[in-house]
Amino acid sequence: MNRQLLSLASRILGDAGHRQEQDALSIEGRLRELSFNLWWNWHPQVLEMFRELDPRGWVETNHNPIALLKRFPTGELAQRAAELSLENRISFHYRRLQEYLGSEQSWCSAQAGALRVNPIAYFSAEFGLHESLPLYSGGLGVLAGDYLKSASDLGLPMVGVGLFYANGYFRQRLDASGWQREEYGVTEIETLPMRRPVGADGAPIMIRIPCDGETLTAGIWIARVGRTLLLLLDSDVEQNPAHLRGLTGRLYGGDEVTRIRQEILLGVGGLRALRALDLRPAVLHLNEGHSAFAVLERTRERVEEDGLLFEDALRETSLQTVFTTHTPVAAGHDRFSADLMERELGWLRSALKVDRDRLMQLGRVSPHDGGEPFCMTVLSLRGSRYRNGVSSLHGHVARRMWTDVWPGHTEEEVPIGHITNGIHIRSWLALSMNRLFDRHLGASWPAHQSECRTWLPIASISDAELWETHSVLRRYLIDFVCRRSGRPDLLNPHALTIGFARRFATYKRGTILLTDLDRLAKILSNVNGPVQLVFAGKAHPADNPGKGLIKQIVEITRDARFAGRLAFVEDYDINVARYLVQGVDVWLNTPLRPLEACGTSGQKVVFNGGLNLSVLDGWWAEAYDGLNGFAIGDGTVHANAAIQWHRDAVELYDKLENEVIPLFFDRDAAGLPHGWIDRMKRSMMTLAWRYNADRMVTDYVSRSYLPAAGGLSSS
Repeated sequence: MNRQLLSLASRILGDAGHRQEQDALSIEGRLRELSFNLWWNWHPQVLEMFRELDPRGWVETNHNPIALLKRFPTGELAQRAAELSLENRISFHYRRLQEYLGSEQSWCSAQAGALRVNPIAYFSAEFGLHESLPLYSGGLGVLAGDYLKSASDLGLPMVGVGLFYANGYFRQRLDASGWQREEYGVTEIETLPMRRPVGADGAPIMIRIPCDGETLTAGIWIARVGRTLLLLLDSDVEQNPAHLRGLTGRLYGGDEVTRIRQEILLGVGGLRALRALDLRPAVLHLNEGHSAFAVLERTRERVEEDGLLFEDALRETSLQTVFTTHTPVAAGHDRFSADLMERELGWLRSALKVDRDRLMQLGRVSPHDGGEPFCMTVLSLRGSRYRNGVSSLHGHVARRMWTDVWPGHTEEEVPIGHITNGIHIRSWLALSMNRLFDRHLGASWPAHQSECRTWLPIASISDAELWETHSVLRRYLIDFVCRRSGRPDLLNPHALTIGFARRFATYKRGTILLTDLDRLAKILSNVNGPVQLVFAGKAHPADNPGKGLIKQIVEITRDARFAGRLAFVEDYDINVARYLVQGVDVWLNTPLRPLEACGTSGQKVVFNGGLNLSVLDGWWAEAYDGLNGFAIGDGTVHANAAIQWHRDAVELYDKLENEVIPLFFDRDAAGLPHGWIDRMKRSMMTLAWRYNADRMVTDYVSRSYLPAAGGLSSS
């Protein structure tokens, strides 16, 4: 961690400046210190310790340590810890955290020392760190959360910048017909691991932004994510009128005015918050285009503070800006009219000393097309020098999508590269698999997870041990689904279990397996080879076609032919995802190629012994080798989407009937499917070292951060 972040942590969060006091903390004090750093959520032994304090309370608080500890009356927490003989474990994990925070030895200090001077600011509209912190809707947020965790493990000085959504993302409830209904609650802030930074006068630090003739004031929350910090802006403060207090109420809620104001607060307000905390990042990383206005705010600073002309200031800003695009679907990119831009950002345009046309040109694919709206992605592309998609195939798609931003360039010359996403392994790895890896890979495997040789010992694990470990995880999943449904005999713990869980957008084609119900019923009802399906996922509140897909699945669960063989798990979140990716035998992914940018859920399955059955899209297009999972199709795409749907449906049925199911049920006398287990092992050995977040973050460091910060790139 660099000095700026250490100073901030000491001054605001109080965990580095009084170590001698902390050493004398009581057991209760040590538990509370542990609960206030999200480091606990990727250390299974710490999670297990919290759960043991009150197993029922752990479930009822949605696995939230702070909420759990608040359930104990004064004095009873220490008594409970003593009854369970937990004092030594609590002290041990507390010391582990302090050593982790204070260590000067890290990958970053050895490989990227230039980045220790000033931190990286990582802007994202959502952060998926844990189910108890509802600041995410899906893959983009979970990716951002995993990113902060790996940055912490690698010792990379980083501050995440986002918004605090008081109502979070919606809870999904299905009505009697199977139609999705959205419910919003109010987050209990006092149970979250966040603190308000205060100034020298003891008052909370605020930032202010002009807003259509008024002033938008935002408070700041700071959370610790291991050695990284997460800064969240909150408009629900008494200085704001009612219509502005609710601005950050919901993630992706409201009309386009709400949307642009949220994005102004994220980009402009986020940078102002960093300044208010005396943080001067060396690099701005925009995770998707929602935060693109940070480019304009940084440019304004250079115009006003350094006396630069706008074009020169923009150039200097872009040299220190990294942009990651995740969206290969045109409708997924925010666009705003010229009138709305002027009304909401006229003050910033004036400060930049440019006219309306010049500002609009920054966000138009065709700068001189007066009828084209302002696109946040285009601003991100023009305001950065390091740009990437999130898989090899997505890099090609992004270059094709945005070729016109660089007129006169061929698609191959468009300056957008790719860095394939990865997942934070220990956040998604089942405890039993973690123990298996510790035994066979050595306890230090997490520090070497991006090295191919680390995973070679997987080959020597006995088939019986690996199969039993995974089979227990399948049973955990089945038990979880049965509890959630209230039907204890809903699914079969011995059946081949196929999972499909993701956002229900039409291009993801979540119902393709339901194309031929008679054939599907025959596949699922084979007595000698039982198969079952578990679905989960939310549709965007405004996406009625997506909601229709969910309704279709729910209706089919009520068909007598599929009784006990098909389930839909309501209210998909990180907790549901964890059970699914840890317990399924097969992870199904059926997008219309090439519309899946990456798809990290399938990567989570790899580490827990599941196999992927997927269209060759996103990460799977570069990962599949013929023996480490299963592919649907050969990567060719018909111009007619309906014909492609039919092709993929037929291929999927054929693959299940002739390859997947026979291999799974080809058992020896001891009940072991050796051919299937061979494929499980190959999946881990060929994919684990490539598709983890440590590898992803180090790629960003070498290809983007070091050059942007003025250091030397190693590639």
